[in-house]
Amino acid sequence: MTSPPSDQTPCQQPGTGLRADAERNRDRILDAARRLYATEGLGVSMASVAREAGVGKATLGRRFATREELVNAVFADRMDAYVDAVTEALADPDPWHGFIGYLHGVCAMQAADRGFADVLTMTFPAAKALEARRAEAYDRLLELITRAKNTGHLRDDFTHQDVVILLIANAGVVTATGDAAPDTWRRLVAHMIRSYAAPGAPIPPLPEAPKPTALYRAMVRLSQTGPGTA
Repeated sequence: MTSPPSDQTPCQQPGTGLRADAERNRDRILDAARRLYATEGLGVSMASVAREAGVGKATLGRRFATREELVNAVFADRMDAYVDAVTEALADPDPWHGFIGYLHGVCAMQAADRGFADVLTMTFPAAKALEARRAEAYDRLLELITRAKNTGHLRDDFTHQDVVILLIANAGVVTATGDAAPDTWRRLVAHMIRSYAAPGAPIPPLPEAPKPTALYRAMVRLSQTGPGTA
């Protein structure tokens, strides 16, 4: 009886090794993209992702032909969590409390991952699954806003566009302050919630302001790297 070729185990079918290699490369690309997007945002080039993953650009292109495909795969679980956040808010018996919790939760997701902070303020028409989850979250957010208004605690002139404005502002704060003043976003969100609240609505306490030295470090860092690349 002859032995199997050295690149196959006795139970391995031809082609199995190639499929395993392809899957390993895909995982390496996703891991690399997650790391880079989380720390540097979505401005990272596909070539940088390939280098970080230790694969060639051709290999990256075979797994993910476009940036949108890669973004879709990297942030699928984050978008699930995004939908879960508004679903959990809707389940709160106090819609105003649920609304506040939702804003904190989503802004915390942005603070934890610069790439996701970008995702929530951009659209990716070619990333069908990601955009479908975004649309699902949007529909539930409209319901949450209506419920919060019905409590009398959310201002009548608040609109869903105000949430987008908050996410854009928060993404900018997260990018600008980085690790120099990492909790600055909490102060921003607290101030914005105060602006959304109707007179007499219960509001969370205002977090402490960042230390002047921390904000100065953030400003120095931003001046050295430029807006959007801190």
